[in-house]
Parts: sequence; C-alpha cells; structure tokens
Amino acid sequence: MLLSRRSLLAAAAGLALPRAARADEPYPVNMDEWKKLPYKFQRQQMAFETTEPPGTVVVDPRKCFLYLVQDGGQALRYGVAVGKSAHAWEGEVIIHDMKEWPTWTPAPYHIKTKPDLAKWLPGGMPGGPDNPLGARAMYLFKGEVDTINRIHGAAHLGDIGKKATAGCIGMLNGDVIDLYTRVQVGTRVVMLKKSGFFG
Repeated sequence: MLLSRRSLLAAAAGLALPRAARADEPYPVNMDEWKKLPYKFQRQQMAFETTEPPGTVVVDPRKCFLYLVQDGGQALRYGVAVGKSAHAWEGEVIIHDMKEWPTWTPAPYHIKTKPDLAKWLPGGMPGGPDNPLGARAMYLFKGEVDTINRIHGAAHLGDIGKKATAGCIGMLNGDVIDLYTRVQVGTRVVMLKKSGFFG
C-alpha cells in the first residue's frame, strides 16, 4: 500500500485518517472541514496536563474544547460547541452507547419551542444529512440514567467555539467520526466546571 506524504505527516501528528472515514458512508461527509476552522479550534495533538488516565474524554465548556487524553502528557484536542448557560452541566458521565447516523427523537423542550417537531414522535427522525445528531452520536449516561446529552455531529462551522447547544457537545461530522473511532462504550467523559478547573 502506498502512503502519501500527507498521510505520513498526519499519522506522525496523531491525526491519521480514522477507519470510519470510509468510502461507504451512506451520506457525504467532508472529512477536511475542520481545516476551515480558526486554528485554535482545529483538531490537533498537543501537550495536556491532567490527572485523568489515557482514554478519558475531558470537555472544557469555558474554552469550547474536547480533549481525548493520551499517553505521555498528550491529548488530541477538538473544537466543539457546548451548552448554553441555561443548559450547562458539569461532572462525570460515561459513553453508554454509540451509533452511526443515529435516529433523533426530540425532547419535550424541543417540542415546546418548535411544536412541528412532534411529527417525529414516537419513532424519531431517521439518520441522515438533515438529522441534528449528524454522522455519529455517543450517548452520555450517569450510571444507568440517560442524561439526554450526547456527543454528536452536525455542528456548523459557525457553532464551534460557542455556547450554542441545549447541553450536548456538538462537533463537525468529520471530527465526530474521528473521535468515534478512538473511544468505546464505557469511556469516561469529564465535563469541567465553568471556571475551567477540574471538579
């Protein structure tokens, strides 16, 4: 198999193309969209000081970053959209389930603000390019209780770096596919306090 110079450089930086970025995605995904973000919100390998073990996902809602902790004081950092202040949360949860092109079921507060969304009850909106969860969703639970918050795709470029969600962690579709390939069911997700310090 021939590797391009770009592939070798990406692999060296810990940004190798993920296995899920495959030709048989059922809908188009721009895997390079992250390169259009302001540099600080672009996916990047970096030094990251934490007491959390490798494999932990750490979200800093104040700075709108998601870190996947790695060995050797490193992390892979993604720019994300986080919950508006009314929907902000903090603490520790786990990824209880993971789905590709998931179904989206509107919550009661969605229907309260947009009554026409009731048409998607009870079965939910099928996965696809117009679905608010995008290409991937990781379902966040506190113990066995669904928090109704997700790490999911479908964020727009203009949402990244902002408090623009109803509590979920929004990512570009390409970034959420990349993260999806690096985590698993049972992965811990730690949301920092609004001050930016660990709880």
